[in-house]
Amino acid sequence: MSADRPLIGVLALQGDVREHAAALEAGGADVITVRRQRELAEVDGLVLPGGESTTISRLLETFDLLDPLRARLAAGMPAYGSCAGLILLAEKALDARPDQHQLGALDVIVRRNAFGRQVDSFEEDLLVSGIDDGPVHAVFIRAPWVESCGPTVEVLARVPDTPAAGAAAGRIVAVRQGNVLATSFHPELTGDARVHRLFVDVVRGDRVRGRTTDS
Repeated sequence: MSADRPLIGVLALQGDVREHAAALEAGGADVITVRRQRELAEVDGLVLPGGESTTISRLLETFDLLDPLRARLAAGMPAYGSCAGLILLAEKALDARPDQHQLGALDVIVRRNAFGRQVDSFEEDLLVSGIDDGPVHAVFIRAPWVESCGPTVEVLARVPDTPAAGAAAGRIVAVRQGNVLATSFHPELTGDARVHRLFVDVVRGDRVRGRTTDS
């Protein structure tokens, strides 16, 4: 691992792990999969992939990762969550099972499966704050949206307010709070690494600040 390539983990309990790993490498990071506490302890940042939030929540407990992950997030570890990852990072999730665990790293309330069932999956071009060179092609698959944000949460993207968007018009689908990013959509499925490159830059900046503090 070079000084310019932070080590970023992809939580590999369920979901589209391989696609995130490829996007992170294209974005300038070294990547490992995370299934154990010792792997979580090694990484400079962590991606929580899309998948099924209830299943990932249960597996975090099964693999004894729930409390260690909460502790690392509380200590400031950078994290990025897509779709199910957004749900898990949120303070509260509406329409989730009552026994689902929340990591509480984002001061947001999300609505699980807000865009509908698998057959309601769709694609949209979005302008995302912090990302240059035009819109991001966003893939939504049984996606959540953000119902509300706390005062320190930055909204990065909303669904365009067009007649075709229907009830989704204007809904928040990308947020950032400090070192934590999250999207309702799946940038790892499009071959566009710009969202992951943004996260790599966040992790790289956090490492620089850490070295400055240590010195």
